[in-house]
Amino acid sequence: MKKEGHPDYQEVLFVDSSTGHKFVCGSTLKPKEKEKFEGKEYPVYRVAVSSASHPFFTGSKQFIDSEGRVDKFRKRYAKKKEEVVEKEEAKPAAPVKPAARRAAPKKK
Repeated sequence: MKKEGHPDYQEVLFVDSSTGHKFVCGSTLKPKEKEKFEGKEYPVYRVAVSSASHPFFTGSKQFIDSEGRVDKFRKRYAKKKEEVVEKEEAKPAAPVKPAARRAAPKKK
């Protein structure tokens, strides 16, 4: 087997950014940040949601948005909606054409 065929497997410290819960798990991730945990230094990888904060595992019905993604989404699309409204207000009103009679469809 080739020596460089697989990435290095190492223990990584995962930190839940919403609760601060930490746990060590084996992974091939290569984070640059390091932190001491239980007397040993580990590379650190931050996760938005883990079993310590996910509503399914905690049994709570709360909504978790530690990164502010929902707020960013709402702000972005609120701006777009305002732009569309402004464009519609800036357009001159188009003259209304009288309704034309439809011709009967041709038979084949």
